[in-house]
Amino acid sequence: MRVDFNVPISKNKVVDDFRIVSSLPTIKHCLKSGAKIIIMSHLGRPGGKVVPEMSLISVGELLADLLEMPIKFSDDCVSEDSHDVTLGLRSGEIHLLENLRFHSEEQNNEKEFSSKLAKHGEIYINDAFGTAHRSHASNNGVTKYFLNKGMGLLFEKEFEYLSKKLTKPNKPLTVVIGGAKIDTKLDLINHFLTSADNILIGGGMAFTFLKARGIETGNSLVDSTMVKEAKSILNRARNKTNLLFPTDAVCAKTVENTKSAKIYNIHDMPSNKCGLDIGPNTIKQFSETISKSGTIFWNGPMGVFEIEGFHHGTESIANIIGDLTENNVTTIVGGGDSVSAINKFSSFEKFSHVSSGGGASLELLTGNPLPSIYALEL
Repeated sequence: MRVDFNVPISKNKVVDDFRIVSSLPTIKHCLKSGAKIIIMSHLGRPGGKVVPEMSLISVGELLADLLEMPIKFSDDCVSEDSHDVTLGLRSGEIHLLENLRFHSEEQNNEKEFSSKLAKHGEIYINDAFGTAHRSHASNNGVTKYFLNKGMGLLFEKEFEYLSKKLTKPNKPLTVVIGGAKIDTKLDLINHFLTSADNILIGGGMAFTFLKARGIETGNSLVDSTMVKEAKSILNRARNKTNLLFPTDAVCAKTVENTKSAKIYNIHDMPSNKCGLDIGPNTIKQFSETISKSGTIFWNGPMGVFEIEGFHHGTESIANIIGDLTENNVTTIVGGGDSVSAINKFSSFEKFSHVSSGGGASLELLTGNPLPSIYALEL
């Protein structure tokens, strides 16, 4: 089973267990069916070398705690010893393999390495949606050696919500996009220009759009290389979708200088201050639009939510979207920062679906092919 246990670790302890917890339904389902489970994953970018700080040992310890059972571990995913451990497994036992990326052959999708990985199992399950946009040995190369292969429960849920639910959404469809960099969200915005009823843009990227509209944005983050593209989006959005931007912002001289923070109308932003969060009027306007929606997709924070004083916009948006789930509104969240915001201000249970894949979710949403899905279909 390929999973995505690429989680943050500090001092040999998992800091955020969201991806591990997300994989539990598939693991438990297989255990109940009497399977022997060999789990493989990557962690970080060790560059094909053994990096002790990127070992999956601490992940295995947490997984054992979550499942309340012991787990076998091998310090090399394709060694003879690891294959011997797999051969000795009994029904209902789990064997976790060491970080796949300790071998450069993983990312190079090399045939021999794929073959060695495949020797660990008779049935292949891919539940690592977060790597679905990559063509690596563990999610692509190995599939050639299995007659029986398929998606895990998490992978199926990701595909259901990010593809089917957003292709034929309950209307109105509102898309909330934030974050700092506009270039990483261009495909997403362009994709929804013709299908979304409302597109709400916040975060640092909003100031590039405001600049494109001829508004002086003070010392705010503006990507000058993207202003022309932003103007193009503004022109193409006419008569297609309701494109909303901040009308006020919480501004300060620097992120660290919270004492200088004040709320300004976007037309009155001081030249020596930068916008670090959406203001109360914007929160109200965004919330009113969101509350009238049938389907909501949220990707990216509204400000520098990690810092007290610049968190209100992101927290408010997280809460209003989460509360609407109880009203049979489909609420979908994608993107690492959005997941972190929910972890801080709300709970995952309050949303219809919180995606575990950042880059993969964006690729799927924008209609780009995912190599690991194609590999399962062959």
